[in-house]
Amino acid sequence: MDNLTLTGLLKKSTAEFPTRRALSVSGKLDLTHAELQDLVDHAASLLASSGVSPGDVVALTFPNTVEFVVMFLAVIRCRATAAPLNAAYTAEEFEFYLSDSESKLLLTPQEPIESAQAAASKLGIPHVTSALDFESKKLTLSSAPAGADSSSAEMVNDPSDGALFLHTSGTTSRPKGVPLTQLNLASSVLNIKSVYNLTESDSTVIVLPLFHVHGLLAGLLSSLAAGAAVALPSAGRFSATTFWADMVKYGATWYTAVPTIHQIILDRHVNKPEPEYPKLRFIRSCSASLAPAILARLEEAFGAPVLEAYAMTEASHLMASNPLPEEGPHKPGSVGRPVGQEMAILDENGAVQPADAKGEVCIRGPNVTKGYKNNPDANKVAFEFGWFHTGDIGVFDSDGYLHLVGRIKELINRGGEKISPIEVDAVLLSHPDVAQAVAFGVPDEKYGEEINCAVIPREGSGIDEAEVLRVCKTNLASFKVPKKVFITDSLPKTATGKIQRRIVAEHFLAQAPKLGA
Repeated sequence: MDNLTLTGLLKKSTAEFPTRRALSVSGKLDLTHAELQDLVDHAASLLASSGVSPGDVVALTFPNTVEFVVMFLAVIRCRATAAPLNAAYTAEEFEFYLSDSESKLLLTPQEPIESAQAAASKLGIPHVTSALDFESKKLTLSSAPAGADSSSAEMVNDPSDGALFLHTSGTTSRPKGVPLTQLNLASSVLNIKSVYNLTESDSTVIVLPLFHVHGLLAGLLSSLAAGAAVALPSAGRFSATTFWADMVKYGATWYTAVPTIHQIILDRHVNKPEPEYPKLRFIRSCSASLAPAILARLEEAFGAPVLEAYAMTEASHLMASNPLPEEGPHKPGSVGRPVGQEMAILDENGAVQPADAKGEVCIRGPNVTKGYKNNPDANKVAFEFGWFHTGDIGVFDSDGYLHLVGRIKELINRGGEKISPIEVDAVLLSHPDVAQAVAFGVPDEKYGEEINCAVIPREGSGIDEAEVLRVCKTNLASFKVPKKVFITDSLPKTATGKIQRRIVAEHFLAQAPKLGA
């Protein structure tokens, strides 16, 4: 049963590695696995005494702090469901997420997060703050009745218990609620731990927000379940200026990030190299396509294999990954092999496609959500033919490695020619003077859709539209060459650092007259 719940996995690693470092705040605090478990059990008791019951949804909005980690684990220890939310949301966004998740409680740090508190107050949801004293390593809750400490020892977690509630990014419609169980999370954590061979000897620094499935599952929970160690930046969020110092200080063996952050880390390395770099087992990239040119630069700069992976919220994160070098080759441009679940390429009629044939990537397994919350229409489409449909178009090569072509809704249909924006991105990013780039579709009277792109030049480079078009014409069929190039110094991103083509397209279409395009 321990292997079927996340709580069980964490208890098991604590029993095996009680005195090993589990969680640090850079330069301020170190907790062993046993100390972290004690804090979680105590916080779970305080939450239960404050009225949190099994099945309740508890919203948490924190920076990347120890309080978030402890309270997240305490909520699920109570057999309640944790719903982490981005502190940067507006009051209106908080109102939507709090009401859609049917949250019974809002947990925040002591420093006010006014937009969240205003939304909770409007909805009549109680608000509780949490603080950890670094000296005494004691945690307090603003709501706990004096002397309350109903024992957490009698709380028994079940694989079917709700544990995590997240929303999809909402690229095409309003965000959909994704409930995940203890079994979903335990399955995913075991998959991540096994494919990267995470052990108690590993250490990482968290660079991604913990309100997002990538940072939470791949960075934090898989490490804790392996008896490994995690460090949080002292600022509560990623900082390129402190990243490598923290990695060296805590003996990091790997890190996971989105391509945007990899590019920021690379740019800093080029402009301001560190005196020393840690010896890494691997670097992981996920949540968006990593161009082969960026992968090659990362490997050259930091002397470690870069393993691209494929994941989504509905699968409790991981679906496929390139293997470690000792387990097989890693292929630039591929997201690797399926990990821990069934995966197939289906055509529109639900027929499984052979190698080298394109279709929709579909999955099923114990890590996959049973369905979106209160959304029968979305579920009917998403679970057709007994598989979960990812919305991605992909192809397996003869070695069983998955290559993504693009999102079904992101493919650019130029007069009947289907263009994969990922392919165009890769060409743009192969130019040494391009730091970031994204291709996207825009409406066109003649072709229905036309391709544009936005490019951020590398610092100090003078790359212009003509040079961008030259590299595209050299490497792409003429119909794939962008009709318009926007040279810019920033790209709009989601809260988790993802670049969504639809948002980029809207941004530059709105900017076009101002840019003189």
